[in-house]
Amino acid sequence: MFELAALAYLIDLRFGEFRTTHPVVLMGRFIEGYEGRYYRDNIRSGAILIASLLTLTLIVSLSIVYACQQLPYWLALPVLAVIASMGLAMHMLHASVSELLTSKQPRQALRYLVSRDTETMSDSEVYKAAIETWAENLSDGVIAPLFYLVLFGLPGLAVYKAVNTLDSMIAYKTDRYLHFGRVAAKLDDLANFIPARLTALLIILVSSDKKRAWQCLWRDADKLESPNAGRPIAAMAGALGVALGGDAMYHGRLKTKPALGDAIVPVTKTTLSKALSMKTPIDFTILGLLAVGFLLS
Repeated sequence: MFELAALAYLIDLRFGEFRTTHPVVLMGRFIEGYEGRYYRDNIRSGAILIASLLTLTLIVSLSIVYACQQLPYWLALPVLAVIASMGLAMHMLHASVSELLTSKQPRQALRYLVSRDTETMSDSEVYKAAIETWAENLSDGVIAPLFYLVLFGLPGLAVYKAVNTLDSMIAYKTDRYLHFGRVAAKLDDLANFIPARLTALLIILVSSDKKRAWQCLWRDADKLESPNAGRPIAAMAGALGVALGGDAMYHGRLKTKPALGDAIVPVTKTTLSKALSMKTPIDFTILGLLAVGFLLS
């Protein structure tokens, strides 16, 4: 699967999102449709939704693989790679976060990337939130999909995207979703356990200050409520010599969160630019590892 993953990654880097209905959008519509008709404030109702979506996703992805297996290999590989590239988000993630560097209204641009309130943020808080989004989504949008693509092919990637979509839509600790989305939250934590740690190691590997990045990861990775999000964020904080995390406003309410990293330098637009500049070494490292995997397989 290494050659499939490498080609899919290259396609994403070059073309990004294709102008077609994205599979995640279809998954979202399925979730909304189920919730609208069958929502119940209990764990069982949410679990049935998860089982239904994952089963449907697996059937569709296996059918696509089967159809491609009827084609000659030289044609099947690029077809599968194009489809798989739709589950990768490096191009879109980097482009979306980079918009804050040139936007005349960075708070408005940030609002589309985070769930926290952005209207009253200082410039430093805006760039800090963007860096956190960049670090955390390197795991969810890039490393995790590649990880499952390499292990299980297109079905593995598709099922992971379904799990991640469920988490983004119903795994909230609100009155409506506390029970309904509990299984989705736990499943997403499990699915991202290894990828989040691989992402943190990747950030350290491309960092100019590997020692500090490792020290911050070791010290701060478990400070956040999420068992996974703290890994890449702590590593990124150490790599940049800044403090990330901290209190933030969500839907008009202040949420107290610990700081990760050390405030050696302030968080500015330059800091965000430095974080985003990691993309090229990350790309080369990923492609290099996939090439080594292909040669050894």
